[in-house]
Amino acid sequence: MRFVLDTNVLLSAFFTRGVCEALLDACILDDTHTIFVSEHILSEFSRHARTKFRTPDPEVQLALAYLRRHTQFVEPAPIPADSCRDAQDLPILGAAVAARADVLVTGDADLLTLISYQSIPILSPRTIFDRLL
Repeated sequence: MRFVLDTNVLLSAFFTRGVCEALLDACILDDTHTIFVSEHILSEFSRHARTKFRTPDPEVQLALAYLRRHTQFVEPAPIPADSCRDAQDLPILGAAVAARADVLVTGDADLLTLISYQSIPILSPRTIFDRLL
């Protein structure tokens, strides 16, 4: 499967314990899965890791290096501004489109309310994790 994991999923995977961590591990360990990210996602990850999670810079850099090693990069496709309620989510949708993702995984309510975008299902981490098992 081709996954785009939203920034909030990646942050939870690295800085909390639970389903997001297990999902990231499952995706990386199973060579039939590919995780796609964009520079936008990694930039958000870096910023929020430092500000919201108060993660020291060396730990943030280690997490970013790990993600760069275990993911594929895409340049987000342009997405019309009226595609979702929050304009900050447009690059996330764009990454999913550019990656030809099988699923966009997010905890963001604004994205989850869409249910899908251009035939790409938008699912919570718990939902997709339960489907993978």
